[in-house]
Formats: sequence, structure tokens, C-alpha cells
Amino acid sequence: MFDIETLKDLLARKDLGAKQKLMLCLAQEPIQPLSVGQVRESAAALGLREIKNWNVSDYLSKCKPHVVRGKDGWELTATGKKHVRELAGPLLPEVTSLVISSLRNQVPTISNVNCRSFVEESIKAFEAKLYRSAIVLSWVGAIAVLYDFVISNFLSVFNTEATQRDQKWRIAKTADDLARMKEHEFLQVMAAISVIGKNVKDELEVCLKLRNGCGHPNSLIVGEHKASAHIETLIQNVYSKF
Repeated sequence: MFDIETLKDLLARKDLGAKQKLMLCLAQEPIQPLSVGQVRESAAALGLREIKNWNVSDYLSKCKPHVVRGKDGWELTATGKKHVRELAGPLLPEVTSLVISSLRNQVPTISNVNCRSFVEESIKAFEAKLYRSAIVLSWVGAIAVLYDFVISNFLSVFNTEATQRDQKWRIAKTADDLARMKEHEFLQVMAAISVIGKNVKDELEVCLKLRNGCGHPNSLIVGEHKASAHIETLIQNVYSKF
């Protein structure tokens, strides 16, 4: 929801209390569950020095129903996200600006140069309002990231599952080998070996369908918000996880 600069401005406000500022800390992009220690570290890095004197766990417990504590840490509920948007008011950037800012923040975390170049080009395309191109390039970058992850961590298991599904499958050793498989089938195998969950697979299939629509000559028209939603899904389910 918030990039670093916006969050610094919000946390510096004198009219907001400790509980409100802690909820704002949970809204930093990329949004994800945070432990108490992670909240402290993030807040301190953003200039909220007084957090060292706060009982963070106690304060967050009193923020319900705006926050919830899951197995991976504290996170905002839908009600909480609405509440922090209201707190931010005019400081809240446009949604699309946040999405692109979040995608740009992911670029340094991508070690593979080829993967990174696709993401960088998708950012340029989006900023140039070339939304079909941004959708295609951001998808290609996400698939490249997943290929890289499989090669490094699950290649043997992937090949076993792929062979069970198709006896003609030639054992993959590189990302180029993985690209021989249709991307829809690739997602099925990823889910079957538990690299991604069913719900993530379903969302990525929606992204793939949109990518296919944008990558071939047809009458499909897409705008800023459609492209933004597509990229946000890829950020939350691929770029920030793998």
C-alpha cells in the first residue's frame, strides 16, 4: 500500500498514536505478515525511534479487528487496510504508482540478469502507457523467476512429475528446457509438487490468460488498472516470494 517515502511522512505525523503508526508499518510494500521483531526493525529504519519503548505485541493486540496475528506474524485485515487508507488521506499515492514502485523495489532482488531485464522493460512499458506490453513482459519476467527457482531447488522433483504426466518429456536441465513445456502445464506441475498452492495457481492462470490475450493480434483493450492488477498479482505471488 505505501512506499518507503510515503510511510516516513506518515510516521512523522504528531496527530497519530502508537497503534495507528503500528498499523501503518504493516502497510509497507510488499505487504506481508511481520513478526514483532520485524515491525520494530522496519519502524526504526523509517525514523520511528520511540518504538523501542513500546510494547508492540500489546498495542497490536488492541488493534483488532484491523489486524490479525497468523502463523507468520501480524498483518492487516481488509478493515485494517481501509482504515490506514483513511489515515493516509491525500498522502496515499495512486494505486498504480504504488504497484510500479513495488515492482521496481523487487528488481534488485532478482539475481538472474535475463529475468531482471524483463522486469525493467515491463516497468518502462507501463510508465510509457504501453499496457499490453507491460502485461506480457511482467508475465515473462515472472515465469523466468519461477524457472530459475525450479532449476535451483526442485529440478529433480519437477522432472519426475513432468515425466509421469508425459512419458515423452525430455529431462530438463536448464531454463530453456523448461520452456519447452506449455506455461499452463508448467503451472499444473508447480502446484502438483507444492511449489505453489492451488489458489496461487488459479490466480496465475488468470494472469496467463490475460498475457495470451495481450500477446496476440486481437480486439482486446486493456487499461491502466487492468495492467496494474495483473502486475500486483505477480508481485505478491511470484516476485516477492521467489
